Amino acid sequence: MGTSVQVTPLSGAYGEGPLCYLLAVDGFRFLLDCGWTDHCDPSLLQPLARVAPTIDAVLLSHPDIMHLGALPYAMKHLGLSAPVYVTEPVFRLGLLTMYDYFLSRWQVADFDLFTLDDIDAAFQNVVRLKYSQNHLLNADKGEGIVIAPHVSGHLLGGTVWKITKDGEDVVYAVDFNHRKERHLNGTALGSFVRPAVLITDAYNALNNQVYKRQQDQDFIDSMVKVLASGGSVLLPVDTAGRVLELLLIMEQYWAQRHLVYPIYFLTNVSTSTVDYVKSFLEWMSDSISKSFEHTRDNAFLLRYVSLIINKEELEKLGDAPKVVLASMASLEVGFSHDIFVEMANEAKNLVLFTEKGQFGTLARMLQVDPPPKAVKVTMGKRIPLVGDELKAYEEEQERIKKEELLKASLSKDEELKASHGSNAKASDPMVVDASSSRKSSNAGSHVGGNVDILIDGFVPSTTSVAPMFPFFENTADWDDFGEVINPDDYMMKQDEMDNNMMLGAGDGMDGKLDEGSARLLLDSAPSKVISNEMTVQVKCSLVYMDFEGRSDGRSVKSVIAHVAPLKLVLVHGSAEATEHLKMHCAKNSDLHVYAPQIEETIDVTSDLCAYKVQLSEKLMSNVISKKLGEHEIAWVDAEVGKVDEKLNLLPPSSTPSAHKSVLVGDLKLADFKQFLANKGLQVEFAGGALRCGEYITVRKIGDSNQKGSTVSQQIVIEGPLCEDYYKIRELLYSQFFLL
Repeated sequence: MGTSVQVTPLSGAYGEGPLCYLLAVDGFRFLLDCGWTDHCDPSLLQPLARVAPTIDAVLLSHPDIMHLGALPYAMKHLGLSAPVYVTEPVFRLGLLTMYDYFLSRWQVADFDLFTLDDIDAAFQNVVRLKYSQNHLLNADKGEGIVIAPHVSGHLLGGTVWKITKDGEDVVYAVDFNHRKERHLNGTALGSFVRPAVLITDAYNALNNQVYKRQQDQDFIDSMVKVLASGGSVLLPVDTAGRVLELLLIMEQYWAQRHLVYPIYFLTNVSTSTVDYVKSFLEWMSDSISKSFEHTRDNAFLLRYVSLIINKEELEKLGDAPKVVLASMASLEVGFSHDIFVEMANEAKNLVLFTEKGQFGTLARMLQVDPPPKAVKVTMGKRIPLVGDELKAYEEEQERIKKEELLKASLSKDEELKASHGSNAKASDPMVVDASSSRKSSNAGSHVGGNVDILIDGFVPSTTSVAPMFPFFENTADWDDFGEVINPDDYMMKQDEMDNNMMLGAGDGMDGKLDEGSARLLLDSAPSKVISNEMTVQVKCSLVYMDFEGRSDGRSVKSVIAHVAPLKLVLVHGSAEATEHLKMHCAKNSDLHVYAPQIEETIDVTSDLCAYKVQLSEKLMSNVISKKLGEHEIAWVDAEVGKVDEKLNLLPPSSTPSAHKSVLVGDLKLADFKQFLANKGLQVEFAGGALRCGEYITVRKIGDSNQKGSTVSQQIVIEGPLCEDYYKIRELLYSQFFLL
């Protein structure tokens, strides 16, 4: 029987809701993403609430609200306590995304679903991995399960997760992008071969994209046209996701066309975001990494984009033409919401959407039903309390403080009585009467005038025995030079450094937020939110261009056909898109295709029979391994037998026949072409083969449908038996390992 695999969508199935799925592998329960929408509706999390305490591990794929927005709430209210696995950029940028989201909400409403401390607590439970790093789970139920993140190509640090158990792979790949972009490489999904299960999305199944170069030019032209006519452009964007690609596009075209219109990137954490991104070059595209290696040129040293954290800079410009990239993309809250209200009633302005708005948000409504039209919006603002309101607030806080002190005192009395009994004072002279500790400081005035300086609330006992501070004997080791020092005690470990970076709202918030945001939070003055509804006449232009960075429908179908999983599970897409992709895959391949509804559990256990076999020590002692890169390989001849009721590979009972020599390796013709060129040979591609010199041709032949088969793929050298033939054959053999 194969590895047991069950998939249950908790959200994001037959719809565009947040991504959240339960995956059970031999009883070990993974939570694949923990997303939410900008509405923060707790009712969407009811399916998650029912299973959250049973989750064994959480895998997050992208650093945006739709993939991780519910994580702080789930850990605070739903009992989710499992370790969270992410890449480093998802950790850092996801943290900033949640800060920005909280601040955007807190500034306009009494937001109490979670706090900044809750965000910190959620992200302190994180394990960070590198791309292609195999991580073996240690939990009892997770024994033998290996997880590994791979490039998704959608957002910086975005992940395709591969979960392996007993040689079978379960691949979770949502929101991937096969195209190489300015700051990201394409997805690594195409390198996977015949996984047992592929879980992917149908979000873009009905969409086809235009050529990227033409799309970029149309994007810039639409903005320049508005700016040249005296208007301004608003781009509602995410905090630290697709906005990074937009920044590089605008930097490039502003430099090429010598444009002077100001560009502003406005979020609560804009400067922190770009500072972190500058240090993530190794997670970006090959072109960015090579550029930095050769010229030390960091692509995110922005020359034309100004990073701001409040609207004061914009207000100084007045109606002057400008481009503003502001969070949040949904237009529900945040800077984009306020700027939209200011710009909407001017026909010369432009609101340029670069991603499809979340369902039910203002952005989606404007995209579906373009202007001219009137929309109702709620404007909120946090202001300090003054006058009678401030006095009433302070009185209420004082009352609450007194009640808490009284409860704490009574609780302490209860604990003393419970621990010492009714005759504690008579039997133990060190116990101090609790009532005496609550007397006024005048009770101890006879022992000196400076008694109260010791510590606030400490009053010497009137009895013969006073409370004593604890005394700990120093048991340190000493040598001829003094006390022995352990250097490790003075070294700050990585976990401690991360904790210092993630202090609570009152403990160094300015170390992780922009100065203005930190000042806003650390201001101790009581405040309140005032809000009012208003009607906005939308006269400005609205344009939607797809810069979401996902593979389109044609590419998704091609990637699925190339990966050729044994079983395919479709999630996250409209009902129409999901059914379309389901029918296409079922019709054009021999896949078993599933598209479960929310809270519907499907069993996608492999039909293959798998057995666990141990290698006996007697067998391995006679195996001669040879080094191949990071691995060791060897021929093994063995017989299957039982030892202590377990299957074991044992040495063969008879002498095995001799083995033929085998060349081990995977040669790409493009790499071989470069290798031959470095050896001084003239080489070029012609008709899918490699033309070497004047007479010799090297080509791959075989059945491409037999994926991963070393027998069906052959490399053939064609040409006359000449000096070049033998030379190229020798160079070809040098690219393989002889076993």
